[in-house]
Amino acid sequence: MPAPSSRPAAWQPGDVRDAAGGLFALALATFVAVTTELVPVGLLPLISDDLAVSESVAGLLVTAYAFMVAALALPLTSATRRLPRKTVLLGTLAVYTASNVIVALAPTFAVVAAARALGGAAHAVFFSVSIGYASRLVRPHLAGRALALVTLGASAGFILGVPLSTSLGTAVGWREAFLVLTGVCAVAGVLTALLLPSVPGGGAPPDDAARGARRTALAQVTTANVLAYLGHFTVYTYVSVLLLAAGLATAALGPALLLIGALGLIGAAFAATRLDVRPRQTTVITLSVVACGVLALGIVFPATVGTLVAAAVWSIGFGAVAAVFQTAAIRTRGASPDVVGALVNATANIGIGGGAALGALVLDGAGVAAVPYTGAVLVVAALVVVLVARKAFPGGAAADAEDARHGSRGETKDE
Repeated sequence: MPAPSSRPAAWQPGDVRDAAGGLFALALATFVAVTTELVPVGLLPLISDDLAVSESVAGLLVTAYAFMVAALALPLTSATRRLPRKTVLLGTLAVYTASNVIVALAPTFAVVAAARALGGAAHAVFFSVSIGYASRLVRPHLAGRALALVTLGASAGFILGVPLSTSLGTAVGWREAFLVLTGVCAVAGVLTALLLPSVPGGGAPPDDAARGARRTALAQVTTANVLAYLGHFTVYTYVSVLLLAAGLATAALGPALLLIGALGLIGAAFAATRLDVRPRQTTVITLSVVACGVLALGIVFPATVGTLVAAAVWSIGFGAVAAVFQTAAIRTRGASPDVVGALVNATANIGIGGGAALGALVLDGAGVAAVPYTGAVLVVAALVVVLVARKAFPGGAAADAEDARHGSRGETKDE
């Protein structure tokens, strides 16, 4: 009789309840990742004053970070493909922690920028791996709900991370805000180590006659993704500048961002309940709400109340954006889950970095009032891609039904 194996049984995907611990760990890690990336957004005026640079130059801290992600997502995902997925995720959380420490202690803007680039390298791997990881924790037809639940961590980054760090930075200093974030990163790393199960990695889509069509669909999803993020971050990078210019008091900036961001949970909940049933309709509604909110922001600015209301509508829509594009990309089956994650990650961050840079140009050129109109045009362009690309954004979850019939989707074990 063969000796019993000393290795634990491999993780088997089940329903959302079975994967609750792992999904919570990924959501927490995602909260840390998003907060680390976007924490300069609410602190731009403080950072620019302390380091003697303009607000538009300080905004490039978001650009440098995002462009590191865009450039490194695919090569670093490929370079780490043979490493255990959980080990890779824990490594990225350690690098996030180090990056935030360096930013908090940096004597010059150049050192801050270098530390942010280090965080960007970690981010390049984190989201590439975590998107595929979340889809492996549950059975294929539940991927939409799993990804939507994980992206609640991203929503929490907007809702709690950025506004609370803004309030903290306003009260005690922007450097202290980064030190607190360092501690949160460390806690997230410990809880991820304890709660996240190890899962198989790798995997490739079937090599069949439909391969070309699947790759085309994946390209269409990532194109819409980059346009949506480009439009959003053209405006969001400078949301603190917009709100202050609309007459909001500096002391009220953090609470206002917290309240506006909290409304993103409505969009995230909407995606979680509908993405496995009506993915196309969910995507169209999501982008329509974002576009209307950003356009309304331009129309009512600089009226204080109108600006706050328009920003709230915009936030509700954007709460669902990450989930709808991640789910659509995974369901194209145009590449392995990790490569799909890398492409979604890279294109989102091209949008984030490009949006921050484009917003800076508009801010310095046409002025703050023109920023929302620029963002709205780009979000509408993303919506047009979705409306045209019906196979990339199907009305039902047919791709997942096919995945269920194919079982494991050809994944290979790497842990």
